[in-house]
Amino acid sequence: MSLVNVTDLTVEFGSLRAVDGLSFRLEQGAALALVGESGSGKSTVASALLGLHRGTGARVGGAVEVAGVDVREVSDEGLRRLRGKKAAMVFQDPLSSLDPYYAIGDQIAEVYRVHTRASRRAARARAVEVLDRVGIPDAPRRSRSRPHEFSGGMRQRALIAMALACGPDLLIADEPTTALDVTVQAQILDLLHTLREETGMGLLLVTHDVGVAAESVDQVLVMRHGRAVEHGSVTAVLGSPAQPYTRELLGAVPRVDAPRAVSAVAESLVEGAAERPAEASVEASVEKPAEVPAKALAKVSAKVSVKDRAEPVLEATGLRREFGRGKRAFTAVDDVSLKIHRGETLGVVGESGSGKTTLGRMLVGLLEPTAGEVRDDGHARVGVNPAVQMVFQDPVSSLNPRRSVGESIADPLRARGESDEGRIRGRVRELLERVGLEAAHYDRYPHEFSGGQRQRVGIARALAADPRVIVCDEPVSALDVTTQAQVVALLGELQRELGLALVFVAHDLAVVRQVSDRVAVMRRGRIVEEGPADEVYDNPRDPYTEQLLAAVPALDPRIAAQRRSARRELATA
Repeated sequence: MSLVNVTDLTVEFGSLRAVDGLSFRLEQGAALALVGESGSGKSTVASALLGLHRGTGARVGGAVEVAGVDVREVSDEGLRRLRGKKAAMVFQDPLSSLDPYYAIGDQIAEVYRVHTRASRRAARARAVEVLDRVGIPDAPRRSRSRPHEFSGGMRQRALIAMALACGPDLLIADEPTTALDVTVQAQILDLLHTLREETGMGLLLVTHDVGVAAESVDQVLVMRHGRAVEHGSVTAVLGSPAQPYTRELLGAVPRVDAPRAVSAVAESLVEGAAERPAEASVEASVEKPAEVPAKALAKVSAKVSVKDRAEPVLEATGLRREFGRGKRAFTAVDDVSLKIHRGETLGVVGESGSGKTTLGRMLVGLLEPTAGEVRDDGHARVGVNPAVQMVFQDPVSSLNPRRSVGESIADPLRARGESDEGRIRGRVRELLERVGLEAAHYDRYPHEFSGGQRQRVGIARALAADPRVIVCDEPVSALDVTTQAQVVALLGELQRELGLALVFVAHDLAVVRQVSDRVAVMRRGRIVEEGPADEVYDNPRDPYTEQLLAAVPALDPRIAAQRRSARRELATA
């Protein structure tokens, strides 16, 4: 009997059919990835396996059987027994899944007690045991920590520990590595693989990252608009995709091992000339998302003179930033110097906690350096600088949910003294259209937009101040590969037409390679390596850079397995 047996599953929300006639099986000990763009129905399917749509108003049809339990027909009590004991779920955002007021160990112990009726002492011991099992160091002590005291990777490990507490037959992981840097992502994927080997549990992995699927599973099911597009072994689907959509999805994945197009910035500095590339519209990028827009960000407008490209538009010298005082003082950025030229893209990469975001906020003026200075066009700047704007990682938290997107975009215009409401509204409409949205979207609210559309709103708001430099802080980390490609292409088009300089802060090394002229690698607040993008990627000088590159997911399952074995040997050496 299959561990999971789904037959002709449909899930409808009002008039929207999110899942349309989906069927698949998962055997005990096997691993299946549901892969597709945002809105393809992946997470809806995962929720249906645990009966999470019950009582929500959603209409569920077809048959869903998990560990011998008919999920649609079982009683509420039977459904509670299924969840945790036979099947458990790890959600995308651990902060929203963990109670901020209670210690991690107490939360795991409570889950164990609910399902097993164990004593408090036994539940506490089990919590420490599973935390140790998922690699939390000093588990007895750290089990008393609250979620905010854990890093992102440790919080995800804690969620996995909670899911494992009752020894389930099936683990459902819904985008478990989306917000994690490459090394932590590799650790989580290695952990899931090891747990599956040792416990024999089945794994259903929901992801928009094809590379993550290649690292983790035996079978891949590609979804689009709620339907199965392609289903087969990971080697067959990723190595020789039969369907055009699967090929497009793979084509949109940026490759860390692929050389990028020669930058017009580099050409102009060396040769003194550059040809203007053919125009590529936002509409074209939306219609053909599979075209990875390396050239779009690699080339800039010929209107930018050679002299302008040679002179830095933004310069940081000896930047240092400390948080806290006395013994609790922590240095987030330590003696960082860099130059950004007009029309170029500087990529900044590193693990979480390396100081990337802190550096970006100092460049914009949102944080004041403890030491050092930022110079804009040759002049020292203190405080927020209108010429340097920021596109934030999470547009949901950076946009006021109670104000229309048009009003949020208008803020920089009003801040610089514009008072004519007609002109403000006209300019905002222009910006909305410029980033591929509609002028009529002015009065809509953030929740009415998709993730990619909200990121376009953030870009429009940054453009409202007419900046020379835009600092992009993880602008595509939470987006699927095709939406990611669209946003990157938009940034490239804007850069090409306006001569903007971009600072692209990200933990995704593949994206950074494709968009950057130069790359700076950060570790523990310092830049350990800097140079032309292809040089840094093809011939890294620092061991830390080599370590980051080795952790990037490989699209070839055989290479992924080799890398996993190498990491395991290194960890046990």
